[in-house]
Amino acid sequence: MVHETYHKWHTPRLQREFEMLVFGYAGIPVVMFPTSYNRYYEYKDRGIITTMSGFIDDEKIKVYCPDSIDQETWYNKEIPAADRIKGHERYEDLIINEILPRACYETGYDKVALVSCSFGALHATNLALRHPDKVSHLVCLSSGFDIRPFLDDWYDESAYFMNPVEYMANIGESWHLEHIQKIHIILSAGEHDICKEDTLHFSGILDDKDIMHTLDIVRNFDHDWGLWHHALPKYLSQITQ
Repeated sequence: MVHETYHKWHTPRLQREFEMLVFGYAGIPVVMFPTSYNRYYEYKDRGIITTMSGFIDDEKIKVYCPDSIDQETWYNKEIPAADRIKGHERYEDLIINEILPRACYETGYDKVALVSCSFGALHATNLALRHPDKVSHLVCLSSGFDIRPFLDDWYDESAYFMNPVEYMANIGESWHLEHIQKIHIILSAGEHDICKEDTLHFSGILDDKDIMHTLDIVRNFDHDWGLWHHALPKYLSQITQ
């Protein structure tokens, strides 16, 4: 049985308690963000941790599953779009300053791998591309890459820098690009996935910027857990080889 620990602490960044599950003892630190409307225990409940168990038990990876606050931010139509972005910025600050340092300290690595599905993969993408010196691998399964549908036609500079299809299309030679080019990136979607075209489009943006990555369109799958169970072991093998 996979070793599991539950963590709960008060974070000043959200001014409340925050929860996380961690699986394993050692290995590359892998951070996984939940899909839409879901929580820190989703990947356990959906059997993804079981699918990853061989890598965890062999101490090739140690998996960190932080909670989500998407219902308070991106999906919260009761607050202005600008406040949704501010809320997510606080969440990203928590991940960068509380979870990533912990994961690196506990495993002895100086960078983390970000592996997530669906809306969680968009968060992983932004985290990796906005803070590329902290990330070794980025695996996006069935992700969209355009945040504008969550902003009710509102847009400003803070929205721009949360929108990978915008800021990556315009990125020039810079510290960020130099570090992004060092990340091992995998973009994956099913043949019948609602995010297939988004994935192909974003792959083209990376190609235009000479950012090496793997694009994997998996035949006979759509946007669902069956695809993610099927594809994850292959991608984890690439991360840990």
